[in-house]
Amino acid sequence: MKSSLSRRLAAEFLGTAFLVAAIVGSGIMGERLSGGNFALALLCNSIATGGALVALILTFRPISGAHLNPIVSWIDGLIGGITWNEVCLYLIAQIGGGIAGAACADLMFALPVVSLSRHVRTGPAQWFSEFVATFGLILVIRSCARFESAWVPLAVACYIVAAYWFTASTSFANPAVAIARSLSDTFSGIRPSDVPGFIVAQILGGLSASVVFNWLGHRPQSSP
Repeated sequence: MKSSLSRRLAAEFLGTAFLVAAIVGSGIMGERLSGGNFALALLCNSIATGGALVALILTFRPISGAHLNPIVSWIDGLIGGITWNEVCLYLIAQIGGGIAGAACADLMFALPVVSLSRHVRTGPAQWFSEFVATFGLILVIRSCARFESAWVPLAVACYIVAAYWFTASTSFANPAVAIARSLSDTFSGIRPSDVPGFIVAQILGGLSASVVFNWLGHRPQSSP
């Protein structure tokens, strides 16, 4: 039985808030403790993000599906998993939760609640990286959800940890996360003017992955 819409929206808000708090907070901690070693800071950031993802998906999946990502909700709307009205409300909850999570992380480290990031992330390589990162994420989610649903939390977390390292953009793959990270001038930030390019790439990556999976996962109907 589905949870009420209000509970599902609260779960998406809280889940996305904790996800962004983990991303931004671990980025701040990693940068402070790494002594200027970017690789070590990124390692701390990626491990914390992966751990948070497993816990958050396990926690909120029974309530809202644990989308925690506007692209995931949009794709779910396209395939009829939720209504378009629900998609719109999920997106608002996720973006709001992401902003709250970034503010929470900044407060925990005694930083300004909102500080626009100056971290430049733009150009064809960055945009293509976001396309690839989101394409892979949606492919992993859709395939595991259909064929190996119990493994979704671990599969998503493992993919994101890996994508931190094999993409030039460090794999945002999530418009709510991109928007939230633009409001924190810290290790994991992104300049606000660079966010639209990331979001366009993420949308294209998610849509492409869904089209490809519709073909890959197609099961012909057996003859009567």
